[in-house]
Amino acid sequence: MDLPRSAGVYALLLRVSAPLHLSIRGLQYRLEPGYYVYVGSARGPGGLRARVERHLRRAKRLRWHIDQITGGADAVMVFYAETRESECVLVPPLEAGGFEHPIPGFGASDCRRKCRSHLLKCSGDLEACTARILSAFERAGLKPKTVKITA
Repeated sequence: MDLPRSAGVYALLLRVSAPLHLSIRGLQYRLEPGYYVYVGSARGPGGLRARVERHLRRAKRLRWHIDQITGGADAVMVFYAETRESECVLVPPLEAGGFEHPIPGFGASDCRRKCRSHLLKCSGDLEACTARILSAFERAGLKPKTVKITA
């Protein structure tokens, strides 16, 4: 995958094709079919490349909330920016763009900015979701780059 090994923030666009059942902190959730975006940051060894490649692997130890989704959803595209900012910088502009939080606290258990979650649902088709994600990066003052994963 053509991602840098530097630090940055990313938005992983996922397509859920059939209802997906998740168990988070003992509670059961159901994601309906549609497009979802998970925002994260990568600051450790291997940077953006290592983090996103781990998310995309089907066979892995379930470590983060997102691991339950990436095992059953199709990754469509990765949006990223090299920065020392945290993923929280993307949440308000995504919310302003009409994205909604399907699972309270998802991926945000260590969030310092008190984001409602780091998983958001996009109403609309692929083209509309892509445009809204790019706009969120720009409104956050980031210069987004993209990597397409599937058709």
